[in-house]
Amino acid sequence: MLTIQTSGQGLYEFTDRAAAFVREAGREEGLLTVFVRHTSCSLLIQENADPDVRRDLDEFFRRLAPPSDDPSMSWVAHTTEGPDDMPAHIKAALTPVSIGIPVNGGRLALGTWQGIYLFEHRDRPHRRDVVLHLGA
Repeated sequence: MLTIQTSGQGLYEFTDRAAAFVREAGREEGLLTVFVRHTSCSLLIQENADPDVRRDLDEFFRRLAPPSDDPSMSWVAHTTEGPDDMPAHIKAALTPVSIGIPVNGGRLALGTWQGIYLFEHRDRPHRRDVVLHLGA
C-alpha cells in the first residue's frame, strides 16, 4: 500500500512509486490493479508532459461541481464536512477509484506520455491510501 500526502485539490502523480512496486515484485507479466480507499478522491491515467492538461482538468471539474456554497449548488444536502465535501463525492463518482495496468517485460505498459495520478477532490490536505496488487 502507498500513502500519498495531498495539499488540496489537484492531480498527484505516483507513476514512479507504482513502477517501483512492480520492479520489487519481480514479475515479468501480469496486471497491476491500483485502488484508492477513499470516497472523495479518485485515480486517473493522464498526460504527464504538459502541466496545462492537469490545470485544465482541475478547472473543468471545479466548474462541473463547484463548492456547495455556490448558488448553483443550493440543492446539496450533504454539507457536514464543508462546502468542498459533496462536490468531492460527485467528482469521485464520475472518475475511477481503481485502474488496471498491464505489466509487460517487468514494466508498466503505459504510453509515452501517460502517468498514474491520485486526483484529490478536497481542499484540505489528506493522507490517501492507495492499494497496489500485481496479479497473474
